[in-house]
Amino acid sequence: MNQHLDLHGAFHVYDTTLRDGAQQEGLNLSVADKLAIARQLDGLGVGYIEGGWPGANPKDTEFFRRAQTELDLEHARLAAFGATRRAGVKAADDPLIAALRDSGAGVVTLVAKSHAGHVEKALRTTLEENLAMVRDTVTHLRAEGQQVFLDAEHFFDGYRLDRAYALEVLRTAYEAGADVVALCDTNGGMLPPWVSDVVHDVIASTGVRVGIHCHNDTGCAVANTLAAVDAGASHVQGCINGYGERTGNADLVNVVANLELKLDRQVLPPGLLTEATRIAHAVAEVTNVPPASRQPYVGTSAFAHKAGLHASAIKIDPDLYQHMDPAGVGNDMRLLVSEMAGRASIELKGKELGFDLSEDPDTVTRVTARVKEMESRGYTFEAADASFELLLVEEAEGRRPSYFDVESWRVITETLTHAEPGEEAVSEATVKLQAAGVRYVVTGEGNGPVNALDQALRTAIGQAFPEIAKFELIDFKVRILDQGHGTDAITRVLIETSDGEISWVTVGVGANMIEASWEALVDGLTYGLLRHHVD
Repeated sequence: MNQHLDLHGAFHVYDTTLRDGAQQEGLNLSVADKLAIARQLDGLGVGYIEGGWPGANPKDTEFFRRAQTELDLEHARLAAFGATRRAGVKAADDPLIAALRDSGAGVVTLVAKSHAGHVEKALRTTLEENLAMVRDTVTHLRAEGQQVFLDAEHFFDGYRLDRAYALEVLRTAYEAGADVVALCDTNGGMLPPWVSDVVHDVIASTGVRVGIHCHNDTGCAVANTLAAVDAGASHVQGCINGYGERTGNADLVNVVANLELKLDRQVLPPGLLTEATRIAHAVAEVTNVPPASRQPYVGTSAFAHKAGLHASAIKIDPDLYQHMDPAGVGNDMRLLVSEMAGRASIELKGKELGFDLSEDPDTVTRVTARVKEMESRGYTFEAADASFELLLVEEAEGRRPSYFDVESWRVITETLTHAEPGEEAVSEATVKLQAAGVRYVVTGEGNGPVNALDQALRTAIGQAFPEIAKFELIDFKVRILDQGHGTDAITRVLIETSDGEISWVTVGVGANMIEASWEALVDGLTYGLLRHHVD
């Protein structure tokens, strides 16, 4: 009789960011990165975190070794990923199975072939031997005290080729003791109605507990996952931020948010979904993959409103143009200030920043006109809230916040003609300014003109305002606006600065990158001092 460890009614949220998500092009995670991400995922309340493939990958072997002493998970169980034993070898004698046993993970997820063509062409073994590999490996690991899940690779394609064999693989694993058999849309080619039909058939024909693992090649990974749940699946796999090879895996945040907020199914510990935005962005920082602003639920644009018509309606009732309260996922509504902004947009944005402009129509008029005029010259305030707030303060209070007066600045970049390979050009910037009644002349060096200017500027101001030491430039974006003018084109620079608690973005526009960068740098430091209430 099959003795399953898990209660059949418990819903599983299974994250595979550290293994399947790490296969994304350009994404390379160190062991320390994986440990940091695992802690964040645990904070979201997922039930299982797949850590990687011990034995097949030295980095993953090291991850599981360190996880035993360095990971203290509150909500999640760590799962080790691996394959069924090799053909013709007993599971007890296979070194890769030994690595799964020795990983310290209480859960093992085995990938197995459920596609008859893959068994014969990729594994180069018989259909009968593949079933024996599944049975022997699951039975062995269960006897060793580990919970076992099975990922039925290429299941949907295999189902279409040979339904009977694909189902037999599932039955074999389940009868041997696997708690879940996850149906994998490995090639990502399925659509929701197809997934629903297959999951219904699998459950009716085999009685196994079904999980779902979807790739996003048709853009339907989340929809396919939800279709599987609707058809009876009770175990969902995915990656935070939709990471994964090719077009990615099902975005796990979207899956759980839809289940909880739209379908009223509690799948995470109560209250933890409100951490989704923070955690999604924190993981993006570790992976060094910029978060997608248009990502559902947690993107910075997910609840952003730009057109004046929207703003007018939101002023009356925010729910008129939002499908939910963004606080439910830890996000926030944003009013974008742009050339499309009407008076309602400016008024609401002012309220968001702490300015009540409802009784000050003249200021609203001036700000609206100024935004539109500046955007015609290349400025953008959609992503540069800090620059907009400085503009708003200037118009509302009659003066722009100023902590220093710049006399002049210059930057020189020197490249040695006969430099050794890998030797970088050195930039040197000199800034002359007055701050707190003292004149400063400071020179800074950097690995580029903007870095040198940043060093010189913050060194000079820092002598008058020590708070500057907390500020760090964390992102820098350049865009050429009128490309038809070639090297004489107008340049826009966005700079993101952080004080270790929050970050803010400022914008600069100029005839060249250095001039635009200087304006954004000055605004960034000015806003930081304003935020810290420096007199």
